[in-house]
Amino acid sequence: MSISSANGASSQRNNLLKVIEQINADVIFLRHALAPGFGDPENFNLADCNTQRNLDDIGRAQAVKIGIEFKSYGIEFEEILSSQWCRCKDTANLLNLGDWNEFMGLNSFFQNFSKKEDTLALLNKKLLSKKTGLTLMITHQVVIRAVTGIVVSSGGLVAFNSKTGQSVIHKFEN
Repeated sequence: MSISSANGASSQRNNLLKVIEQINADVIFLRHALAPGFGDPENFNLADCNTQRNLDDIGRAQAVKIGIEFKSYGIEFEEILSSQWCRCKDTANLLNLGDWNEFMGLNSFFQNFSKKEDTLALLNKKLLSKKTGLTLMITHQVVIRAVTGIVVSSGGLVAFNSKTGQSVIHKFEN
């Protein structure tokens, strides 16, 4: 994990760094940016963004802002992973934090478009195999809640220690 703090850092910046350091977090779970609505349409197709609930203009702006804030914190991610849902992949692109990869272990099982047991098994295997560095995982509310017990709104994040299971929510100031 690489964390640096510039002189004159805001309390918000210090708070995020403190949250990460408080539990020695090695994972940041980020819920995708705002995609209005509830669930996905019945004709959902993972390969077709037109059949999914997607980011709106507010969500796209939110993702850009979160990316800018992460950069201002001086946080560098060893790895960035995204659910295969378009709203998560779009969030990953708009964050503009570097290369990222799709990871089935972050897919939503809310409407059974992916199987909860399979998704969580992949994610748990990934978490158990983590060695060093800070990983950003862009995912869905149901996945974050299943792992951490914490519910976050769109664009919300939870710092997580994969070795101890500790987690702390962090809310960005608007």
